Amino acid sequence: MKTLVIAEKPDMGRNIAAVIEPKAQNRRSYLEGEHYIITWAIGHLIGLAEPDLYDEKYKKWRLGDLPIIPERFKLLPNPRTKDQLETIREVAKRCDRLVNACDAGREGQHIFSLIQRHLGLSQPVKRLWISDLTAETIRRGFAELKDGAEYENLTRAARARSEADWLIGMNGSRAFTTRHNELLSVGRVQTPVLALIYDRQIQIESFDSLKFFEVSAQFAQGETEYRGLWQGERISDGDKAKAIADKVRGKEGRIASYEVKDTKEYPWRLYDLTLLQREANGKLGFSAKKTLDVAQALYEKHKVITYPRTNSNYVNNENIPEMHKALDALRGTEFEAIAAGGNKRLVHTGNRGVCNPSKVEDHHAIMPTAKKAGALSPDERKLYDMIVRRFVSHFYPPAEFKVHTVLTEVSGETFKTTVKQMIAKGWKVVYEDAGGSATSGGGAKKGKSDSASSGKDDDAESERGEEVETSGDFSLQAESPVRCVEAEAKEKETQPPKPYTEGTLLKAMESAGKQIEDEELRDAMKDSGLGTPATRAATIERLKQVGYVDMQGKRIVITPKGRSAIRLIRGAGVELLASPEMTGQWERRLAEISRGQASADVFMANVQKFTRLIVDKVRVQPPATKEAFAKPEPAGGRGRGKAAGEGEATSRARGRGKSGEAGGGESAGGGTSRGRATGAGSKRADGGAVAAAVGRANSAGSKRDDGGAGAATAGRVNSAGSKRDDGGAGAAAGGRVNSAGSKRDDGGAGAAAAGRANSAGSKRDDGGAGAAAGGRVNSAGSKHDDGGAGAAAAGRSTRAKSGAGTTATSAISRDPASGVASTTIDAAPAAKGAVSNALATPGRAAETSAPAAIRPAVIAKCPRPGCDGSIFMGRKGYGCSAYKSGCGFVVWRDSFGLTLDDRLAAELIRSGRTSSTLHVRDDAGSMREARIVLADPATGRLELED
Repeated sequence: MKTLVIAEKPDMGRNIAAVIEPKAQNRRSYLEGEHYIITWAIGHLIGLAEPDLYDEKYKKWRLGDLPIIPERFKLLPNPRTKDQLETIREVAKRCDRLVNACDAGREGQHIFSLIQRHLGLSQPVKRLWISDLTAETIRRGFAELKDGAEYENLTRAARARSEADWLIGMNGSRAFTTRHNELLSVGRVQTPVLALIYDRQIQIESFDSLKFFEVSAQFAQGETEYRGLWQGERISDGDKAKAIADKVRGKEGRIASYEVKDTKEYPWRLYDLTLLQREANGKLGFSAKKTLDVAQALYEKHKVITYPRTNSNYVNNENIPEMHKALDALRGTEFEAIAAGGNKRLVHTGNRGVCNPSKVEDHHAIMPTAKKAGALSPDERKLYDMIVRRFVSHFYPPAEFKVHTVLTEVSGETFKTTVKQMIAKGWKVVYEDAGGSATSGGGAKKGKSDSASSGKDDDAESERGEEVETSGDFSLQAESPVRCVEAEAKEKETQPPKPYTEGTLLKAMESAGKQIEDEELRDAMKDSGLGTPATRAATIERLKQVGYVDMQGKRIVITPKGRSAIRLIRGAGVELLASPEMTGQWERRLAEISRGQASADVFMANVQKFTRLIVDKVRVQPPATKEAFAKPEPAGGRGRGKAAGEGEATSRARGRGKSGEAGGGESAGGGTSRGRATGAGSKRADGGAVAAAVGRANSAGSKRDDGGAGAATAGRVNSAGSKRDDGGAGAAAGGRVNSAGSKRDDGGAGAAAAGRANSAGSKRDDGGAGAAAGGRVNSAGSKHDDGGAGAAAAGRSTRAKSGAGTTATSAISRDPASGVASTTIDAAPAAKGAVSNALATPGRAAETSAPAAIRPAVIAKCPRPGCDGSIFMGRKGYGCSAYKSGCGFVVWRDSFGLTLDDRLAAELIRSGRTSSTLHVRDDAGSMREARIVLADPATGRLELED
């Protein structure tokens, strides 16, 4: 008998056959040779069955029928590819051994295992695990076939992922749809990603720009001239700024401090898929999906790059010789010049910037193969060029610099200058003829590295100071005087955060919404991101398809329907469903299952509990009013997009509406819902926008062409949240709004209020929410960098970094009683969310402000013995106003699986315990009924009490 080889796609099957059975007979849907029969799947031939295949009653969507939790999941062949499945069934009867040649990853493993389970194939299985489709690699892979049992843990993880997505997608979508009479798509990954976009949009709309003045001066010492920025508190008074410039202009000064440091800059890391997608979006304007499609063609069709769906930036020891061969293959091509300058001795097993086996799991980093590229399309050529240059750069030495840091003092005023002088270009020469960032010539320029490559966020506001990069000479005599030849005061404005592009959203997805600059921390978060490299592009596309987001150029803008979805989910009390951090932890657990470090059964039991919780919470949620999904009135502004709701279908959806979320070719939410959602009166999932406000709001935040501020309002809006550079929140309101959004470092929720609402509506699992307010405007979101209690945010704020690398926020705050302004320094502690237990990293504070009239709402007096402070809500917890005097009292908002609101927090702090039992998660991860008690009034430590 023969061996049956099952590849994932036809092209892959034909590539394999050309190597192992070059004389194979072509039977259209398979190839047959002397020893092997090679056939293929066409993506997912089999999926999880729809609910109505378990019970006819599920054809009609009813909240009373939920949750739907099958004892055993049924499989259903894809009707469009059932003929191919039958082909596999028939040819398998003539084979006594199977080779799983699907993609070497979790989803490839899942595709094969579904076929095996559905057809009842019992033959022994071998696994082909390769990273490119060159003939040499295929030949070697078949010589080194692995035993299929070695990949059972990966199969368990893939199955758990699929079934978990079905449970959350099917039940969540049906619950919210039937409760609110609007088709609302919910998914384990898509909903937290939508929450990221929502929070960013609220930050933009609620941003209130502040004017400030920057004083700069031009200095000269002999032939050397340089520019410095004035050092001190941010200046809001133009006359004061002008006075400083006049004071130093034409005066002689001295060099108060001069430090020269030798530094080296090593090549940017090899690409993983997410980094490639981010950079291609920024440089080439490619969507995440387009980058994946083009990379897949370079891999499958042209065989000129290795497997693209990888999450590693490193290679294994055995890949080093392959890298040397690939460099040689680039000679005699358009890359001859840079390939010829490469030094193979720099790429070796001891180079941890390239070779790090501990950080390679399924696949190594993306790199070119030894096959020469032939006729590539223009888009393929552009992406291939990026991959080749990144690869070749590692065969070059590091770039060398001297960094000059100068403090110049004139008439008692201090100016700072940083000059980065290039000594040796090193690897940067690889990018010179490609318009890269290497400096050429003798001129100076402001340094700006590739944001996607270097890990810096495009949204980051630079430190107070300016770095100038030059390849020319620069030197100063520290003892010699200098002269201020010119000085000026320029008016500037604080800038709102930028809307997400697909590139910056991918970065946020990779780190579960956390702003991570450190590359080591970025690696640590890779198992805790939203989705996987292979599914993130599909998640973004899914959000477009269901009408939750629109594209305005490269910018992603949430639609009113998307706004309402997030507000309803958070308002139902299932904030975890929209929590990037929690979903990131699910991804980590799936990765642990694939390594045999966690139990799939325990994971699924927890998913089932969470599914029941979602349904229970939605069941008691007040239904959204008709106005919640009505067309909002035009709110003015310069937006180019359609008015919210334009073109939206208003009749019930007939036919097929997706109830889950798709990812990487799978139906993560269980595929399509057949029939008619008659219990929901639902609209098409891909219909237009719906109104933003939940409750009695009459208008939503308007879109601005430039992504700027300007929440749309109806009636009398009395507050607006203030902004953080890479986070923040604000009010999007209708009627008489009495709340303001809290600030967040990485995307806090904005207040959504309607009518005479007195508190912010939306919450975030990881700490963002609008502060409660009474009266007209009684509260403002308090500001805190990355956890704990926040400083009052009225007035302006600045930031500085300590030697330890943490960020401190300097805020001009006002005493609620006297109105006297004072400056406070708020050092950001490391926050550890009780639920998510996610890796906390230092955030980057931004120059922000809140209207001077808005003050944080006090919810209680501080219970710490001897403290006279007041407790108010910060970004991730409730803290004391006397924190600057050393009070460390903090009650974390995310505690025991709940997100505390002002009422619960006040009750805890005043009474020492909650008045009733709550549905909480204990330290073992089990859900139970218990009271929360304030175990330590000095610190805010909480415990559970039965």
